[in-house]
Amino acid sequence: MRCCPRFVAPGHSMRFFRKGSWRQGGRIDFDEVVSMTKRKLWGLLYILIVLGTLAAAQWGCRTVSVMVESTPLKQGNCIIIDPGHGGEDGGATSCRGVLESTYNLEISLRLNDLFHLLGYNTRMIRTTDTSIYTKGETIAQKKISDLKERVRIVNETENALLLSIHQNNFTDSRYSGAQVFYAGTEGSAQLAKLLQEKLVSTLNPGSNRKCKKSDGVYLMEHIDCTGVLIECGFLSNVEEEAKLSSGMYQKKLCCVIAATVSQYLSNT
Repeated sequence: MRCCPRFVAPGHSMRFFRKGSWRQGGRIDFDEVVSMTKRKLWGLLYILIVLGTLAAAQWGCRTVSVMVESTPLKQGNCIIIDPGHGGEDGGATSCRGVLESTYNLEISLRLNDLFHLLGYNTRMIRTTDTSIYTKGETIAQKKISDLKERVRIVNETENALLLSIHQNNFTDSRYSGAQVFYAGTEGSAQLAKLLQEKLVSTLNPGSNRKCKKSDGVYLMEHIDCTGVLIECGFLSNVEEEAKLSSGMYQKKLCCVIAATVSQYLSNT
């Protein structure tokens, strides 16, 4: 089954916030509408507080000013968000039995909504649990087709910046922490270093992980634009998977990524 990637309009469903049902038996439940509105307003306030705190603590007031004044720059860039794997290719399996592709999509949808709130154009590689292969009979053939299709989507998009969202996994459950891998294209190493620093200082204090150049990852080796692959954490670590499954932690993660990308774009 193929999922057609598309540009997502700013009015798209806000998955960054909790979703609620506001129709009961075909009738509009106005109390639920009010409740949903309050949740969204509190969610927006949360975003502003987190972004403001991150900017003030990590980057200083000067950077905040630059970020606010960068609207024309935002309009010129398209941030492509790639939820890794999908469909028949579930990726790694967590210690609780959850597929990596599930977490990748949840985080990517929240990230997409947050970038829209910040005024950026975005493009999602997939928005549902599907693969985007165009041909192939075996799983291996479909995987190759899927990867080539992702490359095509990225390279056909003007002024693109790629964020590929993944989760790590290892046989030793002691390992934890986010890690960023970068393509060999211009700006990728700079963005990866910045992301790694902010992820460690904000979410993984004490981690000694460093960003690395991607080795053998087809997508990273064939794109033409700035691109990074973010391993958000280890699904093989019980404590870290518990965090990654939390909506609040996913929001914090997305705030760090979005604020850092915004800083990078403002300075390039």
